[in-house]
Amino acid sequence: MKELTIISGKGGTGKTSIVGSFASLAQNFVLADADVDAADLHLVIPPEITKRNDFMGGHKAIIDPERCTQCGECLERCQYDAIANFTIDTIACEGCGVCVHFCPSAAIDFPQRKCGEWFVSNTTFGPMVHARLGIAEENSGLLVTTVRNAARELAENKIETL
Repeated sequence: MKELTIISGKGGTGKTSIVGSFASLAQNFVLADADVDAADLHLVIPPEITKRNDFMGGHKAIIDPERCTQCGECLERCQYDAIANFTIDTIACEGCGVCVHFCPSAAIDFPQRKCGEWFVSNTTFGPMVHARLGIAEENSGLLVTTVRNAARELAENKIETL
């Protein structure tokens, strides 16, 4: 198996156009759109989604008021000032988990949450794996790895996506 990666640190350089052109010429391949923050390949090569997966990539802290003793340990330790009046500001919370670790009454839950979706699709040129990270979400690197691994597995196992 061969893998071709088109990269650039700047938007607008033509990466999507080049990949779209290669896709129209290639045979027996799997496309992987690893630009999860601002994917455009689906605009050039329209996908027919055959499999949709949630991307669980982040955590946000939640204080349980019934267990919270209001000791203030979480307030003192939060580097992002995301805690006020023993309530977590979900936008300011970076999901670092410090408050969870140091809470003496175990009053802070730290559930994993959906940060985006990744897809396996059919296109006119062949299968494509692509994703969409939610607005202002984190862990784009982990989602890129998920997309690349899924595409690699699809190519290695010649999984039928139709």
